[in-house]
Amino acid sequence: MQLDGKVIKLGDNINTDLIISGRYKFQITDIKLLAEHIMEDLDPNFKDKIVPKATILVAGSNFGMGSSREQAPLVIKQAGIITVIAKNFARIFYRNSFNIGLPLIEADTSSISDIDELEIDLDKGIILNKTKKSTIKIKPLPVFMQKLISDGGVVEHFKKYGTLKIK
Repeated sequence: MQLDGKVIKLGDNINTDLIISGRYKFQITDIKLLAEHIMEDLDPNFKDKIVPKATILVAGSNFGMGSSREQAPLVIKQAGIITVIAKNFARIFYRNSFNIGLPLIEADTSSISDIDELEIDLDKGIILNKTKKSTIKIKPLPVFMQKLISDGGVVEHFKKYGTLKIK
């Protein structure tokens, strides 16, 4: 599986309340409308920087910390961000993301800059920074996780195959 896109770079400790503010949790239930408010407490114009299906979110350590708010990975995916790369992720955020088919990649992100163009090969376990002509090794995603991502998450995979077994 290969992912290509341009980077929006964030720092460390991006919590779920920064991804989508809790003030919208009960006001807006439509995920499309909720995604309009992605990262707005961090940057009021954040959503305007996203190029759907061509944006890669890159962060430092502890991405997705905080509450287990399921809306956080949902708004990232709905906003058109194709993957998130971080040094590490909060455990519940990690699980919620793969459940909905949002790929997360753990890697050393210190050499990646805002607007770099990346090509990610999940099979080979590498990130090619096309802007800097450098390579970053990542732990390859297991085939079953790649299958869940390509199917759109656990629920969509189950709807398609009637089982969670990966064939």
